[in-house]
Amino acid sequence: MSMNLEREKTVLPGAYSVEKKKSNLAYLLFGGTVISMLVNIYFIFIYAAEEKNMGAAQKIFYFHVSSAWLAFMAFFVTFVFSILFLIKRKRIFDTYAYVSAEIGIVFTIIVLTTGPIWAKSSWNTWWVWEPRLITTLILFFIYIAYIMIRQMDGVWDKKARLAAVFGIMGFADVPIVFFAIRWWQTKFHPIVFGSGPSQQGGGIEGTMLTALFVSLAAFTILYTYLLHKGVNFENMKIKVECYKEKLRADMEK
Repeated sequence: MSMNLEREKTVLPGAYSVEKKKSNLAYLLFGGTVISMLVNIYFIFIYAAEEKNMGAAQKIFYFHVSSAWLAFMAFFVTFVFSILFLIKRKRIFDTYAYVSAEIGIVFTIIVLTTGPIWAKSSWNTWWVWEPRLITTLILFFIYIAYIMIRQMDGVWDKKARLAAVFGIMGFADVPIVFFAIRWWQTKFHPIVFGSGPSQQGGGIEGTMLTALFVSLAAFTILYTYLLHKGVNFENMKIKVECYKEKLRADMEK
């Protein structure tokens, strides 16, 4: 076993070095994710002040907002890499766009799950048909369509081009989701950053704001780790598909 490993190092020194760097980066990102999440839990449940009316139930706010931030960031990465793919036609750009969209969908589901839980404690109802909730739901279905296109039968580059168009057009809904409570002056969702027509100031206490920023940073590190692992997994799938096609071609000769 060790002799084979040494032979691989000798024959493919560059490839071995790249794989080792990828492995080290994966360990670094995993460690950073674990540490940042532990720090995040401390800031949320111990450091941050407890809201007077909602009590401990308000703590879900940090996961809700951070998941929304992560989803927006993931769809922005899909938007950027979709443009790059249409320009350069490199498969790695399509891979990054696809993996990022998958991550964005997962965290949009978390947003749509934690939101009603928070709403029940704050508004005494699970769901309100207000602009931000509606536009978030639309965003979810847009990127579900993106994934469905990628899962269709057919040549990958044709699917990738069509999915890239969805990835670019779908991102237009992200700023609509963000500004919905300002444009339509909804009374339900609080404005965390800045002020709105019916609200002066940020509406969030100092320790809560600090905990929120820590949570946003922790979720950003989590996203980076998931993106790295997801892209590596997709690259492995692509290599396996290439080997299968080559083997099939050799057998047909």
